Amino acid sequence: MPQTPHIERHFTAGETVRDVVIGMSDGLTVPFALAAGLSGAVAAAHIVVTAGLAEVAAGSIAMGLGGYLAARSDAEHYASELAREEREIVEMPEAEAAEVSAILHSYGVSTGDANTVVGSMRRQPAAWRDFMMRFELGLEAPDPKRALRSALTIATAYVVGGLIPLAPYIVAATVREALGVSVALMWLIRFWKMSVATSASATTRSRLGRTLRGIGAPGAPGNPSGGALIGPVSGGGGAPGAGRSFHALSSVPSTATATGNGPRS
Repeated sequence: MPQTPHIERHFTAGETVRDVVIGMSDGLTVPFALAAGLSGAVAAAHIVVTAGLAEVAAGSIAMGLGGYLAARSDAEHYASELAREEREIVEMPEAEAAEVSAILHSYGVSTGDANTVVGSMRRQPAAWRDFMMRFELGLEAPDPKRALRSALTIATAYVVGGLIPLAPYIVAATVREALGVSVALMWLIRFWKMSVATSASATTRSRLGRTLRGIGAPGAPGNPSGGALIGPVSGGGGAPGAGRSFHALSSVPSTATATGNGPRS
């Protein structure tokens, strides 16, 4: 009987969703507030549109620059911590080995299996360093292109969000009518956000809902969980079943890998 290979699909665009949320939430709020305030002071819609477009241009530049600097700061922080971990592995290997054992114990790995992993990592300093970065500090290697992509995503999302409350002032006959339509649009967006968040499936809610919820209430989605350990490690002398949840420490038969429900060694 042919076996269907097990293929995992994970949502990995969390950083992009965060940037869209940040840009669009501010883009919807600030131009709307400016247009609503000017609607009570002027009677010409083109003045409101001009002021709103100027704010959208300035706001998108400011938000994009902020996203760029934030991503650059994250990359510099990661590089600094990476150098520190490399230095500690060379200067105080025993202390670092004890930290690895403590991390593995927190996952339910027995002392014997933890010692096996530590011994393997001593022969692979790069894997040891990456393990400490991920599991001790919770840091992932940043994408070198992340800063520019973040800036462009936030700026574009800000422009798109800012044009929504300004669109009625471009087509409406009077400022009063435009204000009413703009307010209605903002309420429709909030209603759409709430309906999607409450009726969508779990998968859709985790992906689309984060963006829609962020439009009404800015926030950043959680970081994805860390991956498996680097490199194969032979099993230790721990008790049967010890560390079963820590799949990277034990080899899995090909049948279990293919079907996803075979026996575990």
